Amino acid sequence: MTDEAKNSLFMNWLGEHSAAVMKVARAYTLTHEECQDLAQEILLQAWRSLPAFERKANAATWFYRVALNTAMNWHKKDKPRRSRQQPLLDVQVVPAEGVDSAGQAQQREIVEQLYSAIQKLPKGDAALVLLYLDDLSYREMADVLGISESNVGVKLNRAKKALTALMNGVTQL
Repeated sequence: MTDEAKNSLFMNWLGEHSAAVMKVARAYTLTHEECQDLAQEILLQAWRSLPAFERKANAATWFYRVALNTAMNWHKKDKPRRSRQQPLLDVQVVPAEGVDSAGQAQQREIVEQLYSAIQKLPKGDAALVLLYLDDLSYREMADVLGISESNVGVKLNRAKKALTALMNGVTQL
């Protein structure tokens, strides 16, 4: 693949999948700055990995796999610093038309709680929830995570229960 073709393909994919990159980055970070750093790391890893793309999976699946693997590795390497840090979520919600400021504040609070709860899930469950929230099919989730579709269903049910417990303030999973 020529450099020009690689650049063109990457820019097209970036346009199509940048929202997924940001969702993954946001779920694995505590601050806006960390989110931006992780998103850059994901994009760098995707760029580096592009020559190895074998077209066995579709672009969305491949991008998700790169994003999740990069985020999980980054999260693991960054854990000592994160343990000393207090969460500061910079949630940016696009306001819906006709929603008053009280409704916007409530929506923002729910989104903050959701991302906070997702961060408390085991990393595999968090990845699965993000894929689910992005409306991927069980087949697509299985491809991204490298597990069977039936395993996706089982793990997703467990993750939903754990997420519900976290959202309801239950500390035991």
